[in-house]
Amino acid sequence: MTASSATRLGAGRYAEIGEVDIAHAVAASVHELQTADGARVTGVLRTPAGARAVVAIMHPRQDVTHHPLVPLLLSQGYAVWTQGSRSPNNDLTLLHEQAIIDLAAGQVFLREAGFASVVLLGHSGGGTLSAFYTSQAARTPAGRLTATPSGRPVALAEVPMPLPDGIVFLAPHPGQGALLQRVIDPSVMDEADPLSVDPDLDPFDPRNGFAEPGISSAYPAEFIERYRSAQIARVRRIDAAAKRFVDEADAARTAFAAHESAADRRRALVPRVILVPRTDADLRNVDLSLDPNDRPYGSLFGRRPDLTNYGLVGFGRLSTPEAWLSTWSATTTNADFLRCAPDVTVPSLLLEFTGDQASFPGDIQAMATALGSEDLMVDAVEGTHFGGPLHRGGVPGAVLASERMRTWLGDRFTP
Repeated sequence: MTASSATRLGAGRYAEIGEVDIAHAVAASVHELQTADGARVTGVLRTPAGARAVVAIMHPRQDVTHHPLVPLLLSQGYAVWTQGSRSPNNDLTLLHEQAIIDLAAGQVFLREAGFASVVLLGHSGGGTLSAFYTSQAARTPAGRLTATPSGRPVALAEVPMPLPDGIVFLAPHPGQGALLQRVIDPSVMDEADPLSVDPDLDPFDPRNGFAEPGISSAYPAEFIERYRSAQIARVRRIDAAAKRFVDEADAARTAFAAHESAADRRRALVPRVILVPRTDADLRNVDLSLDPNDRPYGSLFGRRPDLTNYGLVGFGRLSTPEAWLSTWSATTTNADFLRCAPDVTVPSLLLEFTGDQASFPGDIQAMATALGSEDLMVDAVEGTHFGGPLHRGGVPGAVLASERMRTWLGDRFTP
């Protein structure tokens, strides 16, 4: 089927950019792919007439079909591939080692489709996913990971993993685990009681520096140091619980293999789920003097972190022990931007939004230093994390980012 010359995308959490005029007819097709390990993933390919280069957008757990950059890239003559993982909108079972197998299936498909150039676009958590994939693809098959952090075998040596020709990192945060470690509330005293609070670590207690909601707080350096140390300690306590659950399941499977007891089989199958309350407590979201940029007060989840921190929505709220260790633990995850970045040697654009509430200037500086690419451009445009305008009525950040991408892509990849 073909798309009309005026396309409107960007609904949901991403920026609304309105209609974009596209000069040529666009062929659109939906594809189901089988991954190297037998899973099924889907994607949408949109191809302007004559396009020879394709930009591939994927996030480990979000649906990017209607990402606001899709029509903007199409208007520049690039084909766009938007792909899902086997865990769309689902943190519960997300293993990053499987997510890069999913990404690999898309990369193989695009090469087989005949595109001369394939460029990854990793926005937010898609940035670390792209870095993780590329770091593994750059290795010899024998040098790739063989297991997830929980010990589940993952045969990356047997997965075709074409290297991308380039990568655009758009507002990348440092990885799901690193991100969670800095948003997790260390004042939780009892994981089974989401209302339990250690007052000495409560980020929303005025005695610790919290100001009236909406007014920038001012935390003392001593509190910040204690707070961040306590965040690490809480993550490690959850790590220990996750490992205990994994060991219990492994022991049950071993016992079943030896005796084929129904009781052992039930013990192996029973769900072990980790519930993590209060994960919207990054001090930077309410103290705008910390790692300052143009961001507004509040977090990705709302203008009142003192309230949303206690709500249902948040990073890493519910996961299996395997998913916690693979994705949400800064201690054990393999999907960490800074650790993966030295292996990323393909041409790269690192693009910051100046009003970002999840990827901060210090992150971008560290990423720029860590990336292994000799062809690296680092730039910034006004906008919020999901590509919205910095001010009411302003130009969406996604539009400004697309103009920076137009130049960078055009210098390296013919549409």
